[in-house]
Amino acid sequence: MKELKELVETIVQSLVDHPEEVVVTETLDEHTITYVLSVHDEDVGKVIGKQGRTIHAIRTVVHAAASQQPKRVIVHVKDKG
Repeated sequence: MKELKELVETIVQSLVDHPEEVVVTETLDEHTITYVLSVHDEDVGKVIGKQGRTIHAIRTVVHAAASQQPKRVIVHVKDKG
């Protein structure tokens, strides 16, 4: 799953103004792999995008990359509020 985590980090770092503050936390359980994105407060909107289009695109790419995995992959943006 290291490749998927690096993929998420690379995509998100290319979108934000503060790439050094991008942290991707991976959680594994029996049926799912969850990636939680933590970014600078100013960058949350850039990662989510208008009407959620950017995060939806990120999820689509990750789902495609994980299509060979037997587990479900979930990507969340951590809410700092």
